[in-house]
Amino acid sequence: MKPLLIIFCLLLSVCSNTKTENEVKNMPMSKSGNILIIYLTRTNNTKAVAEIIQDKVGGRLVALEKENPYPENYQQIVAQVDRENEEGYLPPLKTKIENLEAYDTVFVGFPTWDMQMPPPMKSFLTENDLSGKTVIPFNTNAGYGVGQGFEQLKRLCPNSKILEGFSVEGGYEKRGVFLAIKGDREEKVAKKVENWLRDIGVL
Repeated sequence: MKPLLIIFCLLLSVCSNTKTENEVKNMPMSKSGNILIIYLTRTNNTKAVAEIIQDKVGGRLVALEKENPYPENYQQIVAQVDRENEEGYLPPLKTKIENLEAYDTVFVGFPTWDMQMPPPMKSFLTENDLSGKTVIPFNTNAGYGVGQGFEQLKRLCPNSKILEGFSVEGGYEKRGVFLAIKGDREEKVAKKVENWLRDIGVL
């Protein structure tokens, strides 16, 4: 009787271990600490999308900041960014990611400025090597699209796995429309973000 009981227990243990291994293999990406969500925002629309992403997949949320902030005046920042883009200037950053190697997946969010990626995000991608990581861009804009932003990201991350990006209309600062992704609109954007995350296999 005892030998039969021992054999039964061993079989039960093997089946249990096999089931656990299969469950782990088939498990979708869970809310994980190895996800970094880095974003640049001015009117908080990109921040709103970043927070939606974090709510869906987890991870660490980091706002990208320059050492010397841009001017508050809209015309002044437009002129400064235009000049930085023409000169290829990469502004120094206040934000530093000390343990970047700990992250396997990096969401990179930015608004469209001058029909391209803002200079501070160019600085971040130039200073930080994302080789071997999965990089997922997301963008907000005033209705005229991402411009060159996603293509610039691909050039700045040549050794990363780049997944399909997400772009959505945010505010229109030139017309005095600032945070637009809020209330009912935020709920609609959240649904779009969820569908996008499913499409790229993150959810």
